[in-house]
Amino acid sequence: MAVGNAKTLAKLVVVTLGMFGFGFALVPFYYKICEVTGINSGAEQSLAKNSHVDASRWVTLEFDANINAALPWQFKPVQRSLKVHPGELVQMEYEVVNTGDRPVVGRAVPSYGPARAAAFIKKIECFCFTPQTLAAGESRRMPVMFVLDPAMDPDIHTVTLSYTFFSVDGKTQADGLQEGASRG
Repeated sequence: MAVGNAKTLAKLVVVTLGMFGFGFALVPFYYKICEVTGINSGAEQSLAKNSHVDASRWVTLEFDANINAALPWQFKPVQRSLKVHPGELVQMEYEVVNTGDRPVVGRAVPSYGPARAAAFIKKIECFCFTPQTLAAGESRRMPVMFVLDPAMDPDIHTVTLSYTFFSVDGKTQADGLQEGASRG
């Protein structure tokens, strides 16, 4: 009986060592897949490479917030404007409140003014990347973190970041369209 237990224990040790080795082999494999597919090579990596701040000029950032009529939310930037040097890390927040009586899912769509400035905004974190679910009466602060590329056209002195929240819930959108039709 002891010989059978020894063989089982030996197999268990070999399987455990194999799994441990496989786990270590996955790390370089993961990095290679990311490199080939371009996954995980976003703004975080480019931010680390580009630490140049253009202290010779200022850009005024203006923040705007809008809500689609079908969404029972209040939405506003915590700060309306900010002066920054291109290349500086910018972090600010928007505040949202669900004023409805049930949970609602919304998604923000960004827009920029002037439109040509969009190519120079490198987002690191943004609530617009994922749908946001707010319970009835829930309020939340949502961060936006980005960098203005120092290569931005020098004649751009003001950039407006505008976000519009739309309902992801089809019922809420249909209700809003019916309300709009009955008013119109």
